[in-house]
Amino acid sequence: MAERHLDSVAAAEADLHAFPWRRKQFADSLAAGHEAWIACVSGELAGYAVVMQALDEVELLDIAVLKAWQRQGLGCALLDFLLGRARQAGARTMFLEVRASNQAGLALYRGTGFSEVGRRRGYYPAHQGREDAVVMRRELS
Repeated sequence: MAERHLDSVAAAEADLHAFPWRRKQFADSLAAGHEAWIACVSGELAGYAVVMQALDEVELLDIAVLKAWQRQGLGCALLDFLLGRARQAGARTMFLEVRASNQAGLALYRGTGFSEVGRRRGYYPAHQGREDAVVMRRELS
């Protein structure tokens, strides 16, 4: 992901989520040196992800697949790519947080070896109050 992709990524994020990251959050991640990736199919944006590494741990900050490409294996392929990159960079563990109501996300993460290690009560904004975040971890060795 580069600066030139941010308008498209932010527009996709807004289409996918009720409480999306803003363009500035993606720009701030790039400026901070986080790894940010886009997935393209036939030259068109199909997905994206942002990860942050600290020592031997990686946190998946955001991952999404555009609606037209969902349920076709792209999310799994993008996540596998990120796991491989993390291993190459010397990470031993990947963490993520996902909305407790995000059944598709939970299924993807469980299906790729993540397990729940905790919850952050009321972490995410929701239309009616707050929603828990499920904290998940996967060992990379």
